[in-house]
Amino acid sequence: MREKIVFIGGGNMACALIDGLLGQGRALADFLVIEPYAPTSDALAARGLDCRATAGAELGGAALCVLATKPQVLREACGQVRLHLPAGVTVVSIAAGVELAALTDWLGGHARIVRAMPNTPAKVGLGMTGLYATAACGPAERERVDSLFAAVGERIWTGSEAMIDAVTAVTGSGPGYVFHFMAALEQGAAELGFAPADARRLAVSAFRGAAALAASEDTALTELQDRVTSKGGTTHAALSHMRAAGVAQAIAQAVHKAEQRARELSAG
Repeated sequence: MREKIVFIGGGNMACALIDGLLGQGRALADFLVIEPYAPTSDALAARGLDCRATAGAELGGAALCVLATKPQVLREACGQVRLHLPAGVTVVSIAAGVELAALTDWLGGHARIVRAMPNTPAKVGLGMTGLYATAACGPAERERVDSLFAAVGERIWTGSEAMIDAVTAVTGSGPGYVFHFMAALEQGAAELGFAPADARRLAVSAFRGAAALAASEDTALTELQDRVTSKGGTTHAALSHMRAAGVAQAIAQAVHKAEQRARELSAG
């Protein structure tokens, strides 16, 4: 019998996970989505998914219950879920800034919980998800959760819940940093005379190619940088300007600012 996955919330990340699993051969019947917002629920139902407005006894047959609501409505959602949640179901929360202590309390003392921090490239199967599990989650539960997020990219298990905030700062928010840099590169291309569509293509291609190259080998990123930098050449001129402007330091400091904000959100 196939294990059922229940999603509490049918937003973008829930859809990315479902699509990833469908691409790996799972069936529509393997999923149940609890989504009270009618337009979203109707759109999912039109795809053939089982969508319901409220959680019920169906949770008893689930292997995983994925909390995929917005953080501000998560407590209310947990209050509904706890009424039907068996002790053996593993709950996965993808809500940023909501700690395990709060989740356990809102779920009536439920022990098997995993905090996950995916990022938006999961939509195209290139995500990175940080994971942390409670002690009540054994190897089987961890493997189940790992397989869930493997459908949308890479995973990294952290040794402490606090490191989820660090994952949030690096890869959860990371796409925003990359888009910021890409937009600046696009602007530079446009200022050099390229049409807007071509400026975007050039910027996106530079990042796509460089990322693929970096992923293809274990060479240090600084060495890869050196390989494309000839002393006195064009790349050298550009990087010298960035170093003088403190770009690298600003990016590293931005990551620390994001981690600090993640900790503040976690603390409530």
